Amino acid sequence: VTKMAAAAGMCRRLFQVNRIPVLNYAGHNMITIHFCSKRPTLILSAGIHLGSPHYITAPLAAVTDEPDALYKRISVLVKGHDKTVLDSYEYFATLAAKELNIIVDKVYEPARKIDRMTLLKSVHIFKKHRVQYEMRTYYRCIEIKHLTGSTASVYLEYIQRNLAEGLAMEVTKTMLEKLPEHIKEPVWSMDSSKNEGKPDS
Repeated sequence: VTKMAAAAGMCRRLFQVNRIPVLNYAGHNMITIHFCSKRPTLILSAGIHLGSPHYITAPLAAVTDEPDALYKRISVLVKGHDKTVLDSYEYFATLAAKELNIIVDKVYEPARKIDRMTLLKSVHIFKKHRVQYEMRTYYRCIEIKHLTGSTASVYLEYIQRNLAEGLAMEVTKTMLEKLPEHIKEPVWSMDSSKNEGKPDS
């Protein structure tokens, strides 16, 4: 009986000492692991609320004091060797501009460029046996006007990422700039004011 009482007291002490609390962040509860028996047992301690976790997220839009750029006109020149691909890409680019409420000024087709090369049919052959190769390059120009810098960057990135294979793009931007301070006043008015201050000889 004495040995059983001593063993029970030792187990009780181990039960009191070997308890490891573990936080369950998903359920906001405390889990206590007991090591008294052969297998560790889990006991869920209810009534402990840790509060909802707070996550720091970056803002979606950055607010700056710098004024946005203004573009009077942006010219998008696309060139390729397949006219059908150019027609399809023109429809895509104009449709994307309409969805973003961008004013499409005009769409026109510049003159095509034809390169011809006359070569021998083979390296070891007479000069009269020749063949001519012709490479045609078609162009399509889309001009849009009255854009802000943010809208222009979004639109240009979208159409450049979806540029069809075999096409090349060239973008020309016309930006509106503020008149510099040193040329706001005409030069002749400055000269006349200086001459007025001088005494007549």
